[in-house]
Amino acid sequence: MNFTDYVFEKSKNSQNIAVIDNGEISYSEIYRGVCNIAYLLQKRNYSKKDSVLVISDNSTFFIKTYFGIMKNNSICVPVNPSMDKRDILYITKILNINLAFCQEKYKTEIKKLFGRNVELYTEKNIDEKQSDPKFEIDVDIKKDIALIMFTSGSTSKPKGVMLTHYNLIYNTNSIIEYLNLTERDRIEVVLPFYYCYGTSLLNTHFRCSGSLVINNRFMFPQTVIDNINKYNCTGFAGVPTTYQILLRMTDLKDSKFPSLRYVTQAGGKLPKIFVSELYKVLKDVDIYIMYGQTEATARLSYLPPEHIMDKLGSIGKGIPGTELMVLNKKDMPVKTGEVGEIAARGGNIMKGYFNDEEETKKVIRNGILYTGDIAVKDEDGYIFIVSREKNIIKCAGNRISPGEIENIISCIHEVVECAVIGIEDEILGEAIKAFIVLNHSNKDIDDKYIVEYCSKRLPRYKVPKYVEFLTTLPKNSSGKVLFKDLRNM
Repeated sequence: MNFTDYVFEKSKNSQNIAVIDNGEISYSEIYRGVCNIAYLLQKRNYSKKDSVLVISDNSTFFIKTYFGIMKNNSICVPVNPSMDKRDILYITKILNINLAFCQEKYKTEIKKLFGRNVELYTEKNIDEKQSDPKFEIDVDIKKDIALIMFTSGSTSKPKGVMLTHYNLIYNTNSIIEYLNLTERDRIEVVLPFYYCYGTSLLNTHFRCSGSLVINNRFMFPQTVIDNINKYNCTGFAGVPTTYQILLRMTDLKDSKFPSLRYVTQAGGKLPKIFVSELYKVLKDVDIYIMYGQTEATARLSYLPPEHIMDKLGSIGKGIPGTELMVLNKKDMPVKTGEVGEIAARGGNIMKGYFNDEEETKKVIRNGILYTGDIAVKDEDGYIFIVSREKNIIKCAGNRISPGEIENIISCIHEVVECAVIGIEDEILGEAIKAFIVLNHSNKDIDDKYIVEYCSKRLPRYKVPKYVEFLTTLPKNSSGKVLFKDLRNM
């Protein structure tokens, strides 16, 4: 059983709603489209060794092609339509891709990019009635690659994370278990499906026969609030900036959500003040703070909702079936309060980076994934991330976590977002610089105000030397802050 068969095992003939996207679409309709894609690939003799590109926003088109490619046991390669075109060409070349499913709105641009080298299919020609496909391709779920997701690497080229059918099944089962997902759950999705967090929402809700509401309009954040109630959503998921914007730029605090059962947050550390505000606003809603990496399929840990305040700032413990550790330089577990690197072992750990054995060996040793995130454990075994090693600021001989400063600045009510970095300084080695976004123009808050505010709450060596106000922080399509862009400012 490949991943697609596993996902649609109980729902392929169901008339229940699978997706709300400019109308209601049933599982049976989605599955017919999935089979059409698989048959189209069969006619072109695509096998489990062949990679197929998907260029699309969140849509039923993405869903059908995503599952259809894996239904044929071929390798699905979803990419951000806004990705640098040189990177798309690079991915296409190294994977020897000859066929792509591209949303009609991007067809002209992508066709110019590929010329005649890649065959393109859009939503206008994938739903033509195909014959019933025959699936007799053997699949080794632990070895065969189902999905390659590209992340930005330490080099100039993106890295392809190879995930097997087993990785996807393993992680999906685990997430369903700790979130207690059932066919009654309906989630509003604003995170892109080509991002592992967004993909996990699709995988889990389809497996348990729940439903998704697609919202591609987060630039109008009030629509998120409206849609939860309009469609009786039971769940919502976001990265830190998602919640910071909702808390400071919508009427979230004055809204009631009778259908909402839970929300999840991952994709970076949400400042404590925002977690506290969210807790006060969503009194009867379970809030799951989570942690993960693409290299771990999606999720690695979660903090049970009942501990959100007494373990404020923690990412919790490993998800079911995943061993999460904090190891020192000698690969030994740290003692309580000692700093170490987060490492993980489980069936959700990637097969490796595509065509990059050297980079794979850097992060996977003896079957253990080394995340690069620095953390401590408390006396109860709960993990608290200090920072990524590369983000630690080394100022005048001190090692400073940017998150501590961001937490302080975020307590200012007018602050929507804040990012802190280290910049080169001849005397200090690195000086602290804070980038701040306010929810409206406020002449009372300037760089002097920020420095004085921090001086009253932080040791002198942790107070920003520089402050810059922006209208928005630079982010990728998943909502993560692009620290590289901040350093180039």
